[in-house]
Amino acid sequence: MPVSSWRSRVSAASANQRTKRILILLSILAFLVAVSGSTVAGYVNQRSEIAAMREQVREQQRRVAQLHADMLRWQDPAYVEQQARERLKFVRVGERSYTVIDAQPPRTVTEVSVDMAAPTSQLPWYATVWESARVADAGVAAPGPAPAP
Repeated sequence: MPVSSWRSRVSAASANQRTKRILILLSILAFLVAVSGSTVAGYVNQRSEIAAMREQVREQQRRVAQLHADMLRWQDPAYVEQQARERLKFVRVGERSYTVIDAQPPRTVTEVSVDMAAPTSQLPWYATVWESARVADAGVAAPGPAPAP
């Protein structure tokens, strides 16, 4: 057996072992990245949840402080009397209560928007569109009555 073939076999075997070692190390590294990736993602999610919970706690603390102030206000007899007069229309003995009722109740926002959207003419929509196009073509400032179709 010549020396050169023996050396080539030893170098091929050692190269093959190096390749196997590199592949094993790369697979271990890939496994560690996969395991730590989910851990890091969980950590980031938990941090965002903690921040959201802290904000919720701050909001609830503000609400508790507001409710506590309201509770202290309701312990004042003058405030209770004022609220009874305003909300429940209570009066003292000998006083007279007047309630003014408007002949026309105030309009709500939806009523106003419905009035604004109401059509100004009783023409069907296609006649209105046709009249609008006719007026625009003629250059007339005010439309006249639409011809009967």
